[in-house]
Amino acid sequence: METIKQTFGVVGSMVEAVGVAVILLGFTAALAASVPRLLSQGFVPAYQELRTNLGRSLILGLEFLIAGDIIRTVTFTQTLESAAVLAVIVVIRVLLALTLDFEMGDRPFRRGGPPAD
Repeated sequence: METIKQTFGVVGSMVEAVGVAVILLGFTAALAASVPRLLSQGFVPAYQELRTNLGRSLILGLEFLIAGDIIRTVTFTQTLESAAVLAVIVVIRVLLALTLDFEMGDRPFRRGGPPAD
């Protein structure tokens, strides 16, 4: 049983490492993609592209970080306190992801139709 816990602990840490890598690689790729636009179209289009691409990588990275937290919490510390801490972490990360979605213009809470201006 202890070997299984250790294995899932390593898996949880690896999933979290993937989340961090996604964020770092996404930042690098977003920055690299926005430089040509900056040179050809100016600051505002480059900034918008950078912000959109960075937001997408942050959302994806947050999903991996949440999954890693869940795996490690469920396998290692199965107490009410650790579940409460996990719940708070998940709520904060989900709210951050929803905020990023909203800021990027995806607007998950809108029903149909274009966004109001």
